Amino acid sequence: MRYTKMHGIGNDYLFVFGEVPANAAQLAVKYSNRQSGIGSDGMIYIGSSEIADFSMRIFNADGSEAKMCGNGIRCVAKFVREKGYTDKDELTVETLSGVKRLLIDGGGVTVDMGKAEISDDLMLDLGFECTPVSVGNPHAVIFTDDVALILLRDIGPKIECNKAFPGRVNVEFVSVVGDNELRMRVWERGSGETLACGTGACASAAAAVSKGLCRKGEPIKVHLDGGDLEITVKNDFTCLMRGPAEFVSEGEIE
Repeated sequence: MRYTKMHGIGNDYLFVFGEVPANAAQLAVKYSNRQSGIGSDGMIYIGSSEIADFSMRIFNADGSEAKMCGNGIRCVAKFVREKGYTDKDELTVETLSGVKRLLIDGGGVTVDMGKAEISDDLMLDLGFECTPVSVGNPHAVIFTDDVALILLRDIGPKIECNKAFPGRVNVEFVSVVGDNELRMRVWERGSGETLACGTGACASAAAAVSKGLCRKGEPIKVHLDGGDLEITVKNDFTCLMRGPAEFVSEGEIE
């Protein structure tokens, strides 16, 4: 099985073009391990689709399957374009959270992430107030004065597995650092602390707009540990995400 390692601002995955094997979850656990495997935040399989140009399935580093990955889908677009599987600059990709539309340009990939669904703020028994947001997958967005002060590896798993979220949740700590500008750190469900999360950036931007902290219809710059994303939240809370995708290495798995 041939793999290509790619990353979107540090959020890295092993990409495989072809059918999803029955033991995909076990393979993700084995090869995502950064000590004894290749090392990644998970594995993404790219395949055919009856309703879109391509399909993608995402398996986190712990073997759980994710519905959507914003950084991963940008890499999918770059993979199929540069590997010659398509000559289109506008693509559709089938995911477990629906069909996503993408535009490849010279400086990156823009993804229509769909509409963010924001719920009422929730006070957790851990003492944090969060804004639950769904962007095809669940997020708990927590605004704080300085994300650098958050002990993410301690508190992240406690919120991820909190009883308020029976299916577990992605956790974002967010600070407003400028005009339409956010700083975000993320604890991803099934992967732990990562350098970036595209859906998390969308969820954070949408939550910020809903609270009047950022403006609709204009690019919101989100600074993550691995780099920056631009998120535009439309009037109906549809989110457009723009960012880079990069190749890292290739190899074969026996």
